[in-house]
Amino acid sequence: MENWITDFMEQYGYLGIFLIIALENIFPPIPSEIVLPFGGFMTTYSNLTVPGVILAATCGSVVGAIILYGVGLLLDVERLEKIVDRWGYILKISKEDIHKADNWFDRYGIWTVLFCRVIPLLRSLISIPAGMSNMNFVLFLIFTTIGSLVWNIFLVSVGAGLGEAWPLITEYIDIYSKIIYAVIAVLVFAAIIIWYFFRFRRSKS
Repeated sequence: MENWITDFMEQYGYLGIFLIIALENIFPPIPSEIVLPFGGFMTTYSNLTVPGVILAATCGSVVGAIILYGVGLLLDVERLEKIVDRWGYILKISKEDIHKADNWFDRYGIWTVLFCRVIPLLRSLISIPAGMSNMNFVLFLIFTTIGSLVWNIFLVSVGAGLGEAWPLITEYIDIYSKIIYAVIAVLVFAAIIIWYFFRFRRSKS
C-alpha cells in the first residue's frame, strides 16, 4: 500500500494529497503518518511547497471528516434508542446510558474532537459520534480544522526536514500510537468495570 500511496502522490501532487487524506479519514487503514511525511519530503525535490502540502492535506482532512459526520447524523440518538429497544437486553445498554453518553459529548465533545485529531485512527472515527450527538456543525468544522492543521503541520514539516530519511518518523509515530492505544484501552476497561459496578449496585437497591 505504501508504494501505491507514494506513487499516486508523486503523479497527482496536491490533488493526490488531498484525495488520499480525504480517503484516509474515511478509511483509517490508509496511514497519514506515511502520506504527510512523504508529502513533506516531496517538497525537497519537486515544485510542491510545505504550505501547499499542508493546505491540501488539511482540506482533505476536513472533507473526509464531514463525510463521517454525515454518517453519524444517520445514527442519531433516536435510531440508537430503537436499537436498544430491540437489542438492549443483550447488550446490557439502556436508553438512559445512551442519553448519558450523548450529554457527555454535548459537554466535552468540542475538546474531544480537537484532542482526537492528533491520535491515529481516532482522528478519523471521532467524526461519527460528533455527528450522532448533533454537535454544532460550525464548531465541528473549526475544531476539526485546528486539530488537523496541527497534525499536518507537524508531520509535513518533519518530512521536509528529514528529507530522504522521512520514513524514520513512521517508527516514532508507531510507538506513539501504541502508547496512546494502551492508555485508551486501560481507561475504557476501567470505565466498563465502573459502569457495571454501579449498574449492579443499582439493581440490588
